Amino acid sequence: MIQDVLYTPEEIADRLKITKFTVYEMIKRGELSAHRLGRHLRISDAQFQLYLMKARGYDNLFAAELIREEGDSLALVEDVRIWVSTPLTGPGRIAISPDDVILSMDPLKSSARNVLPGIVRSIEQEDGEIRVLLDVGFPLTAHITPRSLRELGFAVGDSLYAVFKALSVRVFR
Repeated sequence: MIQDVLYTPEEIADRLKITKFTVYEMIKRGELSAHRLGRHLRISDAQFQLYLMKARGYDNLFAAELIREEGDSLALVEDVRIWVSTPLTGPGRIAISPDDVILSMDPLKSSARNVLPGIVRSIEQEDGEIRVLLDVGFPLTAHITPRSLRELGFAVGDSLYAVFKALSVRVFR
């Protein structure tokens, strides 16, 4: 069984360089999840990592149902099957870095388990990179370079494939 590291609010405060009272307020406001163990609060490493992703404006955070099927781990997001690598089952959350999503004009035959067809909904220039929003049954963001956009030549409304490895999907409770 995989065990998650548990932190005290004081340890989280030290890591974030804030006061423990601020951490308690973040928990109270629902910004940071915590477990109550008797009279004590503990924050798992997964809860802390999820907070950090949200704080950094991470685009691809989704509620998911984690299932096992024929020995494989999957996350169901809006009825879309995402291959993941986790022993967890039941309700959870997944995160996919926009930097880990490859966009392709055609389905790729590769070691990446996730090849999702989608429609380009928006293309935005952002700090020297391109932010592409793809509808794959849910909104998925990918970051690419301006050169990749020029060479692929796609536009809003075009069909593309989002490709990413199961190991690129972070899974949380």
